[in-house]
Amino acid sequence: MANAGSSRNRLMPWYIGMAIILMSVLYVGYRMASNGCPAPTIVEFGVLVIIPVVYLALMYLTLKSQD
Repeated sequence: MANAGSSRNRLMPWYIGMAIILMSVLYVGYRMASNGCPAPTIVEFGVLVIIPVVYLALMYLTLKSQD
């Protein structure tokens, strides 16, 4: 009954997760650039772009579908 008046943003965990992932991607990207990472460009692109985007999209869809 006490929760009836309060509205909670369902996407707040997504915003927090997005901020954490962005900070992690920036850190890993910086470390890859500063240390001259020998990984191929496609692997770097996958680690820094594809995996975080897929994770955020799935997390968004999960949180958006909740009642």
